[in-house]
Amino acid sequence: MYIITQGGGTVIYDNVKKLCDQKGISIWRLERDLGFSNRVSKWNDNEPGIRKVQKVADYLGVPIEKLLE
Repeated sequence: MYIITQGGGTVIYDNVKKLCDQKGISIWRLERDLGFSNRVSKWNDNEPGIRKVQKVADYLGVPIEKLLE
């Protein structure tokens, strides 16, 4: 499984953005720290690999399920 959809739209980026906002971390900083070269912000249009989603979960200190709900 690469992306989770709800009502036809991707929810992973929305969940990442919400958690970053809560932790005071910009998407740009997350992408830079993880070496993702501006790809997280496009996860509403592209399918992220599960390894990248796991890296983001680890970085944010949450279980991967939190990003997939």
